[in-house]
Amino acid sequence: MEDQAVAPVARVAAGKKRKAGVVQSFWRKVRKPLAQSRFVKGAIGSFLAYALRFVRLTNPLAKGSSNLREAQAELSPAIIALWHGQHLLAPCLLPRGQKMLAMVSRSADAELNALALEKLGFEAVRGSGGREDVRHLDKGGARALIALKKALDAGTNVAMIADIPHGTPREAGLGIVTLARLSGRPVVPLAVATSRRKVLERTWDKTTINLPFGRSAAIVGEPLHVPADADAAEMERKRQELTASLTRATEEAYSIVDGGRT
Repeated sequence: MEDQAVAPVARVAAGKKRKAGVVQSFWRKVRKPLAQSRFVKGAIGSFLAYALRFVRLTNPLAKGSSNLREAQAELSPAIIALWHGQHLLAPCLLPRGQKMLAMVSRSADAELNALALEKLGFEAVRGSGGREDVRHLDKGGARALIALKKALDAGTNVAMIADIPHGTPREAGLGIVTLARLSGRPVVPLAVATSRRKVLERTWDKTTINLPFGRSAAIVGEPLHVPADADAAEMERKRQELTASLTRATEEAYSIVDGGRT
């Protein structure tokens, strides 16, 4: 009797397992073509851009936030420095009406970020600043830095992630400091936070997904100037100063949105 009772359950379980196997097999077959589809990637990029705009609209800036328009007018053209995983909403907070060029990693995952940025009116250059100075970058990273310098020379603001992909989070690399030395333009730390958010704890940089229907804060840190003749020791000091300034700005932004001030 027990065997007869168990048999239907076993058949149901086996059927579910077969269906799951079919679904997994189908996904493996279509995943790569979908990832390579220009139409699909464009649609995802548009969705991300609209989602970010929606989050921005439903998170008014809280009292204590920096005046981004004043900072832009005073410091442009500048190098905007952001932390990995804390940067997602920043493009929607920056003042409109002026061109912006952003460095985006050349990884496959970052391609969607680049598409979303373009939908938001930014230009994207693919590359990575790296830990070393421009002499030690790979060709892609060097080309990206050159493109950013040309944009700064032409009066265009640029945005760059300060810390290194899959390196030490919240620790600025030398790439962004090198760009400041080459261009003569200031690095401006920028931190953005929202009161409602989801932190992806398993990601290396604790990526933070900003959620709608809360309040936001944007803090501009102390601008950093790097002399054209800065030696290795001075570059390292500037790198540490940038790390400290962006860390302070981030802590202040979270203090505002989590402290109940509106």
